[in-house]
Amino acid sequence: MRVMNRVVNLKRARKLKQREAAESQAAANRLTHGRTKAQKQLTQAERKAAEKTLDGHKRTPNEPGSKGS
Repeated sequence: MRVMNRVVNLKRARKLKQREAAESQAAANRLTHGRTKAQKQLTQAERKAAEKTLDGHKRTPNEPGSKGS
């Protein structure tokens, strides 16, 4: 005996999928943009400090002991 699956309205299913995608995008936006000014400044300061640290460890091409041209 065959069991029939439930009938699905494709228009409703499409709208539901679109709403779920919009909600996940909204959640991501809340994480990015839903922060206080102090939190944004802290993140920016941390990013700058990490960039400065990384730049401080770069090797220049004219550095003694470096290989290459």
